[in-house]
Parts: sequence; C-alpha cells; structure tokens
Amino acid sequence: MYLRDGKLPFDAMHEECGVFGVYSNETRDVANTVYYGLFALQHRGQESGGIAVAYANKIQYYKGMGLIPEVFAGGRLAALPEGDIAIGHVRYSTTGASLAANAQPVVFTGKCGKTALAHNGNLTNTRELREELIRDNAVFQTSIDSEVMALLINKYSDGDIVKGVLAACERIRGSYALVIMTTDKLIAVRDPYGIRPLVLGKALDDVVVASETCALDAVGAVYTRDVRPGEVVVIDSQGEHSYFLDTAGKKPAACIFEYVYFARPDSVIDGLSVYAARKESGRILARNSKIEADIVSGVPDSGLVAARGYSEESGIPCVEALAKNRYVGRTFIQPDQHMRENSVSVKLNALRANIRGKRVIIIDDSIVRGTTSRKIVRLLREGGAKEVHMMACSPVVRHPCHLGIDIETYSQLIGANKSVEEIRQFIGADSLTYMTVDQLKEACRGARCGFCTGCFDGNYPYSLEDYREDKHKFE
Repeated sequence: MYLRDGKLPFDAMHEECGVFGVYSNETRDVANTVYYGLFALQHRGQESGGIAVAYANKIQYYKGMGLIPEVFAGGRLAALPEGDIAIGHVRYSTTGASLAANAQPVVFTGKCGKTALAHNGNLTNTRELREELIRDNAVFQTSIDSEVMALLINKYSDGDIVKGVLAACERIRGSYALVIMTTDKLIAVRDPYGIRPLVLGKALDDVVVASETCALDAVGAVYTRDVRPGEVVVIDSQGEHSYFLDTAGKKPAACIFEYVYFARPDSVIDGLSVYAARKESGRILARNSKIEADIVSGVPDSGLVAARGYSEESGIPCVEALAKNRYVGRTFIQPDQHMRENSVSVKLNALRANIRGKRVIIIDDSIVRGTTSRKIVRLLREGGAKEVHMMACSPVVRHPCHLGIDIETYSQLIGANKSVEEIRQFIGADSLTYMTVDQLKEACRGARCGFCTGCFDGNYPYSLEDYREDKHKFE
C-alpha cells in the first residue's frame, strides 16, 4: 500500500476500493479496457488488483498484490483471453487482511456456472451471514465480506443469477457497489442508500460500469447516468434491464467524503463535479474565516482545489507552500503505521522561498488522527513560515464508520478525544478552522442525493451501535 497526499494512517479516511466492468457485443480484448479503467481508479486502492474475463462459457482471471501495472506486468495482461464481458477491482481492505488470497474479483463456480464478483464497500452483518453459510456447509477460501456476498447469491440463485442477486441483497446490510459477471451477463448493483458511487457509460456499443466517471473517460466511454440507490442493472444480449431492491423508508445517503477526499477531482458523482464541490468548500471557508495572511496554499493533492477557491473568494494569493514528490506512493493507505510515518518527509517538502517570513494558510481535506497535520505544520515552520493557520475542508471527524471506511474505533480519531483547541495545540498551528456539517452540505448542494455524515455527527443511514468488528475478524 502506498501514500496518498502525504497522509499518515487515518489522517484521512480509508474507503478505497474501485470496481469496473464492460459488456461488449463482440469478442475482443475486453481485459485491456478493464486494465485502463482500473488504472484510472488506482487512487481508490493499491493493495491488490485483478481482472476476470468471460469467454466461451468460461471465466479466466488473474489477480495479485500491488499496483495494476505491477500485477499485470510480464505479459500477464496479454495472457488473458479475448472475450465479451470482463470485470476488475482495485482494493484497499476494509474487511480481510492485505493478502493475495483476499484479492478480487471473487471467482467461483455455482448454480449459474462460472461467476465473478467485485465489491466496493463493507457489510455490517458479515459474521451473521458467514455463520449461516457455514452451517449450510459452505467452505470459505478468503476472509473478505465479498465472498460472503458471492456465496449468498449462489445460495439463492437456483440457476437464475438475477434472482440470486435480488434475494441476497435483501439479506445484506451495509454499503456495496457491485459488478457481477456470469458468462452471459454483466450486473451492476448499488445499495439502497447509494452509499458508494457507481456509474454507467457507453463506448460505441459497449456498456461500461465504474466507480467513478474518470474511469469512463479513460476508456473513451461517455457517461450516461449513475446507478440509482437500490438499483440492480442487468446487461445482456437483450439489452439493459433494471430491477429494484426494497428502498421503503430508506433515503439516499451517499458518502459525503467522496467529494471531500476519495474521488478524483475530475469525476462527477450523482450529478455533482467533485472539483466544483472542493472549490466551493474553499470559498465557504474564506467567507466564514477572518484570518489575516499573506498566502494560502493547499496540501497536495486534495487540498489544492479548495485553496484556489479560498484565494478567489478572499483575495489572498494562492502560492505553493509544499512540493510533492510524484514518485512516492500513497502513505495514507499503507497498512503499516511505521511505513506511513517515515514516508511523509520523503513525500512532501516545504518551498522555503515561497513561505519564508510569510503568514501561511494551509488547507487540507480533513484531519483524522492529526499526525500528518502536525508534521506539515512543522515542515512549514522549519521552512521559515512566520505563522501557520490550518484549515480543513470537512467538519471534525468524531465517529467511526463501518460502511466501507477503515476507521473502526474512537481511539483512532483525534476529534473524538480532543477539543478543537486541543487539536490546534497538538498540531502546533497558530489557528485551526474546520467546516461545519451544514457548510459541507452547502458545498455539495448540487448533488442529486442526500448524504451520510455519520463520521461527523453520528447520523448514519441506520444504527451501527451494535457493530463491534474489525477488518481482521475472519483471519
């Protein structure tokens, strides 16, 4: 796992999985399309990746540890056959350790023949379902919740994969954006709350499914629409058909952190440009703060857009304060704490000529544990900054999340254990400013959905009070 934006562990949230699928009306090199789609989604996960291809009533796949170019180096991509359907996955683990056995897609042979599944999200009733399946004599090959979904779909399918998907999803609790493939169908599923993003596109006669629109752009596909919350989209030789899960009493609650951090800025999620939301966040910070400063800057990369918005609104010049080493991976989602802490000084460095003697406003997407913010403030002071004012384009993160974000306990959250003033003292800034929940919602007002803001205010789509499991629970 590699560093993202100079982040230390839990200094931004961990959701980080990406799914991609393609259905073609002709036999061709569909694996190549998935490869480039996953490349565009690499920011969502770098622990492992994989591609499965359907051809001649068979499924062939390859998956491994590392970045997509590493996984498919040495002719492994070319070794995959031509076919008409393919799916792929890039992973950051939220359930199950970072092991080759837990890489996706999950491929199995069942009542519908060969089937493959790739999942972004996290189930909250995995243990209950897993124990039920074991009583039914199921044998598990992995420790991931995605395999539970695969076996549950098989249990209910009776030879009809759509029947199996619909029945299984009624039993599942949690967040999920799925791409599922048989030898003749591609299926896209989004949970009833729409917590994780999933979009549809077209490239000539091909239908493409992806976690973000940036992946559609990467393969020359045109965005058509988002998969709706609770929708099951089936693509086969008869065209595109939709089925719907029970969404009664369930208001759409997309993860608002997609706009804050997870998604690429060039993506559009539920009708809202991620770039526009981040820029508006900077404008809102500027309208509601009275900090006197000489320059404003963003922490690369996710704070840069907000810094531009702040500059345009306030009139304070936007100047680079930190240089980023583009050849270092993402520390934010490295599973090892020590590795991440050592990576920040390699990843980021202060631009002394720009900040010496200056009062600096530095904007980051969020503060989760606080260790990265502390190091950044120290870098700026050592670089000669006269004052350092830290701002976050999100509210205080006070609560854990188990809906696909890898923060399991309150002990991981500085905002759950310290006041804003105590956090300011800990990171060593002259001032510390957060957005409010209402301000963040205002920045994202153009989205065609409601939001889950549970990590800020505890208001999750449904109760997680009894959820007490961790990502390694089935190791």
